[in-house]
Amino acid sequence: MTSTIVKLPVAGTPGEQLLQEMGALRAKDANWKDGRTWSLVYYPGDELYEFLKRAYTMFFSENGLNPGAFPSLRKFETEVVAMTAGMLGAGPEAAGAVTSCGTESIMMALKTYRDKARAERPGVTHPEIVVPETAHPAFYKAAHFLDLKVVRIPVGSDFRADVKATRSAVTENAILIVGSAPSYPQGVIDPVEELAALAREKGVGCHVDACLGGFMLPFIRKLGYPVASFDFSVPGVTSMSADVHKYGFAAKGASTVIFRDRELRKHMFYVFTEWSGGVYAHPTMTGTRPGGSFAAAWAVMKHLGEEGYMEIARRVMQTTGKLLDGVNAVPGLYVLGKPDMSVFSFTSDQFDIYALADAMEARGWHMDRQMRPACLHLMVALTHERIVRRFLDDLKECARVVSEDTSAAPEGAAAMYGMMGTLSDRGMVKDFVIKYMDQLMSVD
Repeated sequence: MTSTIVKLPVAGTPGEQLLQEMGALRAKDANWKDGRTWSLVYYPGDELYEFLKRAYTMFFSENGLNPGAFPSLRKFETEVVAMTAGMLGAGPEAAGAVTSCGTESIMMALKTYRDKARAERPGVTHPEIVVPETAHPAFYKAAHFLDLKVVRIPVGSDFRADVKATRSAVTENAILIVGSAPSYPQGVIDPVEELAALAREKGVGCHVDACLGGFMLPFIRKLGYPVASFDFSVPGVTSMSADVHKYGFAAKGASTVIFRDRELRKHMFYVFTEWSGGVYAHPTMTGTRPGGSFAAAWAVMKHLGEEGYMEIARRVMQTTGKLLDGVNAVPGLYVLGKPDMSVFSFTSDQFDIYALADAMEARGWHMDRQMRPACLHLMVALTHERIVRRFLDDLKECARVVSEDTSAAPEGAAAMYGMMGTLSDRGMVKDFVIKYMDQLMSVD
């Protein structure tokens, strides 16, 4: 690829001309509004979408860096945290913060447990977190930045964390045990009750990553779906993360990190008192915090309320059921595990699943690929309600075509993912991905 040098123009370009250019560029993006993607965007429909934009832009310029200057943002943040904590079974003593995304929520949780250990367990010089292999990579990213060791444990045939292996992995350096509700790859809830009980026994924290399920599981449980205990109602769960911009339908980026009490949360704060510019105190990783995301998160939670979220959950789960049945009915395909909510993956024992993804993308579907095991991943949202039949018809036809042409060499993404999944040298895979990212983030 030959890079083009892009310089700041000497003269400005008319705004309308730039908006037209931006619209043309956007036309090449994934078609999320018509239900052609299965991740990244949680489209709530035009009416709620327009309401969110109005709420966000009303506080477009405000900065959550100093809540004392903007009491409106302080109200939004504290009430979003309180509403989320209550929804997740926490008591009035719970505390937390609004963050920019699930990764930041997880990072702030790990920072909290690290600093708590530094204050209370000086003998722990190399702190460890015990994490199921299906946990989000954000835990590894946060551990990398915070100088923590990740102890990775296997999952069982049901894709849920192996409690026995977790027990064996907890050493005197452990500061935290992690569970997911649900895990991203297969959409299943880890055995949180057992993990939390083990954490209490060992005197360490237990964080439940509900970034994906925090705004769905409480409501489908009330609708009568079987949902294993996963939240603060479980003794031993000391913190949780839940994204408002996923199934909470807020604008990007709004997540929450919640602690069982304020005593634990105090270790989350960063304070620097020796700056000539004054005292610097901050709750999260970022400095400037966009007021629009606080406002939109508060507005959507107040606007939908429990009844609104339950109605959305009902429709999404009905759509999920149709997709699960439809995928399992396609010859050669089957769903992995027993998903607990509207997230699942499927694979094939008869043909290359990545080749199927390529065939579906040729028909305009943006498919998410996973490894170990090789599978395709779906996160179901409201927008998929109207495309179920079309998707399943295309899936059945593409599966037939791929199964009848197994001699063809894999191409495109199928070849790339197939190669990365089989290489035993994971360092080579990492180098390959770094080169790909470098190329992707370079100017064409």
